[in-house]
Amino acid sequence: MPDTSRAVATASQESFGRIVAALIRVTGDWTLAEDCAQDALALAVERWPRDGVPANPGGWLMTVARNRAVDVLRRADVERRKLSELARLAERESTPPGDGAEDVVDDRLRLIFTCCHPALAMESRVALTLRTVCGVATADIARAFLVAEAAMTRRLTRAKAKISQAGIPYRVPAGRALVERLLPGVLAVLYLLFTRGYDADGEPAFADEAIRLARLVERLLPGQPEVSGLLALFLFQHSRRAARRDAEGNLLTLDRQDRSRWDHAAVAEGLDALSRAGHDGPYALQAHIAACHATVRSSAETDWTAIAGWYDRLAERQPTPVVRLNRAVAHGYAYGPTAGLALLSEAQAGGALDGYPPALAVEAELTARQGDRARAVALFRAAAAMSVGPAEQRALTDRADELALGRP
Repeated sequence: MPDTSRAVATASQESFGRIVAALIRVTGDWTLAEDCAQDALALAVERWPRDGVPANPGGWLMTVARNRAVDVLRRADVERRKLSELARLAERESTPPGDGAEDVVDDRLRLIFTCCHPALAMESRVALTLRTVCGVATADIARAFLVAEAAMTRRLTRAKAKISQAGIPYRVPAGRALVERLLPGVLAVLYLLFTRGYDADGEPAFADEAIRLARLVERLLPGQPEVSGLLALFLFQHSRRAARRDAEGNLLTLDRQDRSRWDHAAVAEGLDALSRAGHDGPYALQAHIAACHATVRSSAETDWTAIAGWYDRLAERQPTPVVRLNRAVAHGYAYGPTAGLALLSEAQAGGALDGYPPALAVEAELTARQGDRARAVALFRAAAAMSVGPAEQRALTDRADELALGRP
């Protein structure tokens, strides 16, 4: 990538959300804010190769976007208060982010809380966060959600309209309301965003964005253990990204990964975040489980008894079918496949995991460890038939073939 193109891409990632947030706060117009930020990036693509990259790329983009907003508002003959507030942005445009520009930082946090408001549908929250906070193109979001670009545009438009019509405030909650909004609102959105990037057939850039936003939220809201727990969880999971596939692109289970390829700097950052996370929240508990995997040199050294204990605590706090499924896996490795299958049967009661391929895969693996390879092969093939993602299908089919050939 040419130097100027790289500079534009970097400035976009670092400044797009900040610029949009500032313009939304002043104008109250989401579309205008996004359009002006995009116009600024387009002008950078045109001018920076000719004039050189400015000393403060983010400040340059803010200036261009602000001036564009002023022009649009003047033509629309809107109230002067908005124009005067836009003018005050000029006083900050030469201040790089992180140099004490607390009002700019607050703008970004306001935008995150607004995009992640529980009044919006979860997928709308994720899409709006990607588009408005992260600056991801609508076409890329649509592709990740497996919908047409026009449909995603309509979804984003409806979400913005609902924010306006429902009077969702553009602010960061305070006191008890802050904690109440963090878990079901902001952190749940970041978790789903990360999952969409970390899944076998997901978009890795989304996981990167989730980590970046988690770092930002932790910095802006220090002393919130669950924020630190979520960041730690992301870092531990993402540290394995480079080792999750073999040379042919096939998925590798944790015990078959080359751990020298793990991102050990990410593991170290995760441990640092985990030290601030406590031991009680659901994200912190998941992070402690992930740490048990991330900090050992080989799968043989994994402390499954400790992991089973963490899952026992997590199941008390968050007794969802998936948590109970993972608890069965942990107990199966800690105390034997019979114990794991017993807990799996409890998790499957009432049909909670019917049609869920990972549940069949867990039953298949525990059944194979009990010695019934023929049934395990059938279960793995059934799980593969249910799976939607091609990478997951291939991994399950390969495991069935291994067992059919008598391999461990």
